[in-house]
Amino acid sequence: MAKKVLLLYGGFSAEREVSISAKSDILNALISKGYTVIEHNLTDVWHLLDVLRTEKPDVVYNGLYGNWGEDGEIQGLFDMLGIPYTHSGLNASAIGMNKHICKLIAAHNGVKVAQGEKKTYAEYKKNGTKIPFPYVIKPVVGVFIIRNATDTAQINYSDDSLEVLIEQYIAGRELTVACFEGKSYVVTELKAKNEFYDYEAKYTAGYTQHILPAELDKDVAKTCCRYAEIMHNVLGCRTVSRCDFRYNHTDGVVFLEINTNPGMTSLSLVPEQAKYIGISYADLCARLVENATCRNPENVTLASDNEKNVNCA
Repeated sequence: MAKKVLLLYGGFSAEREVSISAKSDILNALISKGYTVIEHNLTDVWHLLDVLRTEKPDVVYNGLYGNWGEDGEIQGLFDMLGIPYTHSGLNASAIGMNKHICKLIAAHNGVKVAQGEKKTYAEYKKNGTKIPFPYVIKPVVGVFIIRNATDTAQINYSDDSLEVLIEQYIAGRELTVACFEGKSYVVTELKAKNEFYDYEAKYTAGYTQHILPAELDKDVAKTCCRYAEIMHNVLGCRTVSRCDFRYNHTDGVVFLEINTNPGMTSLSLVPEQAKYIGISYADLCARLVENATCRNPENVTLASDNEKNVNCA
C-alpha cells in the first residue's frame, strides 16, 4: 500500500513564498512515484494538528524554510507526535540555523571558517568589533557587508538584544556543494549579478548563473566536497544537505553555512547536482520520503481543544 504523505509548505518565515513556489514540483514528483499526497499550507499550528489527527499521514514532507521550518521547531513537534518527517532532525536543524554554534563545530572538525565573534546588537553599537574592515554581520536572517565606518549606518535591526555574528568578509568565488546520504560529488559555482549572493540573487530568476561543475583545481573541489561531508555527518543530517563556501587563493576554501533543508524547486541547486550525478528530481523526493524518521516516544497523545486525548502516532 502506498504511503500517505502530508506535503507541508508555506509557513511563517520570510521564505514562505519560496516554499510555496516549490510545492507544485514536489507534489508532482511524489504523485509520479505513487504516493498518496495531502497538501497543507501552514498558516496556523492548531489547524495543522487537526489535519494530522484527521489524515494520520505516514510521513510529513517538510517543505518549509526558515524559522519554524528548518530551525528545529517543527522537527521537535513531529518528534513529540511520533510522525516521521523528511530532511534532518531537531538537533541538526537547530545547529545548522545557529550560525555561531555551527561555525564552532566546523572549526573543531577541521573545516576552515572566517575569523569572527558573537555579541548582541546593543554591544556592537556601543563597542564596535575587533574584526577589521571589511566584515559581515549575520543575524538569523539577513546579511550586511560593512566595508567602513560609514556602512554601519545601513544596519537597521530593531531589537538591541538580537545576537549577531560579526565575521571577516571573505572575498572570492561563491561555491556550493550538496551532500547526498553522506557523500558529496560535485561543486557548483554561483555567479550573481549582485556583488553579494543575497536573498534577491538566490530567488530572482536570471540574477545568478549556476556553473556546474565549477571550473576549479581538483584539490579545491575535493576540499569543498570533504568539508560538506564533514558537516553533514558531524551534525547528523538526513538524506541531503547543502554547504556554501567562499574561495580565493589567499584564504583557500572557507565554510559559510550549511542548509539542512535546502531549496527544492526542480531548478534549485540540490536537484541540479542530483541530476548531474544521475538522481532524478522525482527519485530525490522519493528518497527523502523513504528516509523519513523521527524520535518516536511511546504512548504519544494529542489533546484537542476540549482536552480529549486522541492518539496521533
